[in-house]
Parts: sequence; structure tokens; C-alpha cells
Amino acid sequence: MLLVHVRKYYEGITGEEISTDQYDMLAISPVHIHKNKICHKKAILTLGEELVSHIRHNRSPVVDYATESASEEIAVEH
Repeated sequence: MLLVHVRKYYEGITGEEISTDQYDMLAISPVHIHKNKICHKKAILTLGEELVSHIRHNRSPVVDYATESASEEIAVEH
């Protein structure tokens, strides 16, 4: 459901429509609780990929990451 909200928020603030043809073809949404876990996982990954692809192709990153200024230590949550 979070990715669906991210999509709607992005479309609302940019005025751009994100094409999610592959996700739509799966015919599964977060409210389809009768579908199995594998179907939901595939839908999540597909929607995520389409969102990221659209943003990468249509927007420059808001924050640039400079490896020179990166800390040697990285916090990892397990």
C-alpha cells in the first residue's frame, strides 16, 4: 500500500502520470487479501521497479551523493 501512496503523492506534486502497465497487468492490489504472498511480492517488486524507472528517466536526483564525503562507517540495521 505504501508504494501506491508514493505513486499518488509523486503524481500529485509533479503533475506527471507514472505508467504502471506491468503492475496493472498483474491485476493485484494491496486490498486483494485472498491472493497469495508470492503474487503480492511480485506486484510490489513490479510496481517499485516502474516507479523507480520513471523517476530515474524523468527527474534528476534531489540530493547528489559524493563518495568523497562519505563516512567510512555505515550503520546497518538488522
